[in-house]
Amino acid sequence: MDILFVFLLCSVFLVVMFSGYPVAFVLGGVAVAFAALGTFLDGFSVDADMASLRMIGFVANRIFDSISSYSLIPISMFIFMGMMLDKSGVAERLLKQMHKVLRVVPGGMAVSVILIGVVLAASTGIIGASVVLLATIAMPAMRAAGYDDKLGLGTVGATGCLGILIPPSIMLIVMGDQLQIPVGDLFRGALLPGLLLALLYIFYAVFTAFRRSDLAPAMPVDPNSSVGDMLRGLVGSLLAPLLLVFAVLGSIIFGIATPTEASGIGAAGATLLALSSRRLSWSDFQEVCENTAITTAFLFALIFGASCFSVVLRGYGGDELIEAGLHAIALPPIGTLIFILGIVFLLGFFLDWMEIILIVAPLVLPVLTSLGYEPAWVAILLAICLQTSFLTPPVGMALFYLKNTVPDVTISQVYKAVIPFIAMQVGILLLVLAFPGLVSW
Repeated sequence: MDILFVFLLCSVFLVVMFSGYPVAFVLGGVAVAFAALGTFLDGFSVDADMASLRMIGFVANRIFDSISSYSLIPISMFIFMGMMLDKSGVAERLLKQMHKVLRVVPGGMAVSVILIGVVLAASTGIIGASVVLLATIAMPAMRAAGYDDKLGLGTVGATGCLGILIPPSIMLIVMGDQLQIPVGDLFRGALLPGLLLALLYIFYAVFTAFRRSDLAPAMPVDPNSSVGDMLRGLVGSLLAPLLLVFAVLGSIIFGIATPTEASGIGAAGATLLALSSRRLSWSDFQEVCENTAITTAFLFALIFGASCFSVVLRGYGGDELIEAGLHAIALPPIGTLIFILGIVFLLGFFLDWMEIILIVAPLVLPVLTSLGYEPAWVAILLAICLQTSFLTPPVGMALFYLKNTVPDVTISQVYKAVIPFIAMQVGILLLVLAFPGLVSW
């Protein structure tokens, strides 16, 4: 009977989700409907604790547990920090100064975009904002410099997604809360893989420019700027955001502050940065607060809905069914891990990262930890897999952000542009899989 209800629960969820309703409401609505059904079916279960998980009251308690979760507080602060940095004009100033310094290098503009993306990723962790901002300021400049659209679109789209891995990352905060792993451990573990991925992007851009100089041509030296002036301008543009990044990440990595406290430091620092640039008006501040509230509410709606769904799924024995199925596969532990990562990678073609983290990850992590794998290492492997979900068609969100910001390109052009970068993400995944020390350092 429980197997039948697990099948019905998942089937109804998939049917309603692909009908076009918002995912947060689908998750919560289906969960509440089956919780109400379970209230009248608790007599079918010989396990009283299992039956109690189906009750409407338990679903309501789960929502209040999510609201009061201390580990989710940084979400709103980091979103505010990202929105405020967008208003401060940091990215525009950095691109202008880096272009002056690197313009004589083949692929220098692409390298500048990637470096700016790293700074934005370490400052915000908001993918949509990073992709749109980079596309807005970088694509016109790259086209003016004679760059090929394919290289430009791929660089901007992939670089904007670095914020999903380089801390502070909203995804890592949600993952830490759902998987009961300290967020600080995830931040430390994701730092090296994220930076290695950025270095791989830079190598690809430079290699492409040297192989085909017409795709990423070097620009002549600006006769009106000396090397000293360019370096001073670059240092002046980099100093404030790097200090902010060090204050946020350094305080977490060295154990000075918790992620929650560091998020407050970041929000305050971003506000001071915007004020010092003389680009923050009262209306801008109100807009940042409103956008932060809307984005946070959207994320929490997904968290509430997925929490209800996962607890009802466990109430019907779905977690035990999945665990038994994975253990029944005649594979060694490493084979089971690769099999699960492959499933998560394929799910990224059709589902957003939030649904995968909130529904799939809590079900598969206990299986992998029971095989002896370190939870933080497994979580980072899942995070790298999920990063590809932003770039893989047909529902990669970064692709649609990019298409809407650069309307004169087709979606097929965007799809083709990101293929090399998806391959590089898979390469980093295999590297971390082979060398766990990149996470556990």
